[in-house]
Amino acid sequence: MVGIGLLLAIPLSTGDRGGDSHGTGVEVTGQVTDAETGAPVGGAQVFIAGTVIGTLTSADGRYTLELGEFGAEAGSVAVTVRLIGYVEATRTITLTAGASHTLDFALDAGEVKLDDVDVAGAEGEASKLRLPFTVEEAPNTPAARTVSPLLSGRVAGDARHRRERFNTESYARIDENGWLSPAETPLSTFSIDVDRASYSNVRRFITRGERPPIDAVRIEEMVNYFTYDYPEARGEHPFTVSTELSRAPWNQHHRLVRVGIQGQTVDLDDLPPSNLVFLLDVSGSMQSPAKLPLLKRSLRLLVNELRAEDRVAVVVYAGAAGLVLESTPGRQRERILAAIEELEAGGSTAGGAGLRLAYKVAAHNFIEDGNNRVILATDGDFNVGESSDAAMTRLIEERRDEGTFLTVLGFGTGNLKDSKMEAIADHGNGNYAYIDNLLEARKVLVTEMGGTLLTIAKDVKIQVEFNPERVQAYRLIGYENRLLADEDFNDDTKDAGELGAGHSVTALYEVVPHGVDFASGPGVDPLRYQSPGSRDSGGQERLDSADSDELLFVKLRYKQPRGDRSRLIEHPVRDRVSAPSADMRFASSVAAFGMILRGSEHGGDFTLGDVSRLARGAVGEDRLGYRSEFVHLVEQTRELDLVATR
Repeated sequence: MVGIGLLLAIPLSTGDRGGDSHGTGVEVTGQVTDAETGAPVGGAQVFIAGTVIGTLTSADGRYTLELGEFGAEAGSVAVTVRLIGYVEATRTITLTAGASHTLDFALDAGEVKLDDVDVAGAEGEASKLRLPFTVEEAPNTPAARTVSPLLSGRVAGDARHRRERFNTESYARIDENGWLSPAETPLSTFSIDVDRASYSNVRRFITRGERPPIDAVRIEEMVNYFTYDYPEARGEHPFTVSTELSRAPWNQHHRLVRVGIQGQTVDLDDLPPSNLVFLLDVSGSMQSPAKLPLLKRSLRLLVNELRAEDRVAVVVYAGAAGLVLESTPGRQRERILAAIEELEAGGSTAGGAGLRLAYKVAAHNFIEDGNNRVILATDGDFNVGESSDAAMTRLIEERRDEGTFLTVLGFGTGNLKDSKMEAIADHGNGNYAYIDNLLEARKVLVTEMGGTLLTIAKDVKIQVEFNPERVQAYRLIGYENRLLADEDFNDDTKDAGELGAGHSVTALYEVVPHGVDFASGPGVDPLRYQSPGSRDSGGQERLDSADSDELLFVKLRYKQPRGDRSRLIEHPVRDRVSAPSADMRFASSVAAFGMILRGSEHGGDFTLGDVSRLARGAVGEDRLGYRSEFVHLVEQTRELDLVATR
């Protein structure tokens, strides 16, 4: 029986560049295992309540908590381990300055006891909800004060009704990509997508015991949430391109093509100086614990990573916009943190005025050849002032062309405007992340800081041409809102996605080879005027597709961050099926999970059990524990019967 874990605003390693994040202070290490089998337990949350210290266990169950100067001052601390399907365990350890301590845990499987507790419901009402813990365990800790109830799926009907009644979350409609014939549509063109917001948002719903809205499930963002073992960039281009061809796990007669892009990694100390403007929503809609309080703790992680040459300004908006902190050097960390800590929520949402002021501050402190960026943190509820999508888009694109990019961080539940936040991030040459807890904040703002803050290539487009002699039909999995017209690929005025330092992008195509029974619809008659030996629009003689062993041909275009002309990369893919790598198996398991959540017709008879087995066998080293966490998320979805498949 799988119990329901509570995902708090989890504490985690501070990453403080002031000297307590490099292992020079106190640290606690250990391993988490299953008490019955002795097997290592990956993906478990290990944290110290009331702090910003915590992590996930790796695939071998091991963890490290770096306590730094905090550990030297704390004396003794309580370390807690929590994971869905196990009884939560807490042990107290006495710390010694400058020492490394070992603390192992053996977790007992079983259903966590559900206690009835009163918590704040929708619109501030009190609701009786069944939770897997009681807040009396730590009533005065910051962790207890930032609890966001994550429901078991068996909640009282009146509480569920309140959530639905006041839920104004919005998502852009996604019509899933269908099958295309290369004889009729030989080219597939789309913009890359490095956003990962969909996965953490989907995780939020499932951990609450609810099925995510179909349009909240963007499969490409779920696949791209995870890192893969792509080769590092070493040549003239700032990223590498690699491909893999294997059989589709949900249909062994079909093939699965993986196209992977890996951005060049940049050491944090080698990043150009940053001119950051935090644009923070402090309107009344941001009052809940999962919004402004979590936002403030998340930004603390980023501020602790700043260098002396970096600068930060803080702009807030509610009924009006205002400058809370003028642009301040990173060495004045305490001043920046104090300005953030004093923020309180209240009022309406003048989002347009806030954007204008933030860009004005960024322009005033512009750093030539630096990283100039506005970081917008909000629930997306722009409802007063210049708030139309068209007006904000024009403003963001103008500032983008001047060299100031935009990153969007989404927070909270109930009124999340996912569609608006994703759109404005895309137009701002930035990325969009959804922060559901502090572990996610650490991933976005610390672990992936280079990619979040530094763009290494812009307007990155992919165009794939399929060989009609070898491909009967194909479909792109995901990227529905990133599709481009074929002629846009060669048009350098067309905006496309950006790639950050260290970021990777994965795209999956499902391919039906000739000789496989397949019916995709009525189709059209064969084309009369395309033949081998003819010439393309550039005068190049076409390949005789019947004589070629190529399955498809991948082309990419990109620009330098401050460039106006694109560069071209070409990569043929031979029709040679191989056994799938661990990365291929894991990426396909995530795609299959997304298809099941969306109720896709393309997943065949593949079940959540199949997804779990496929993913579990491809977890690999999983040093940061994200893949193990995914396996547990799939199993929780299965145990709660959130979708009509086992």
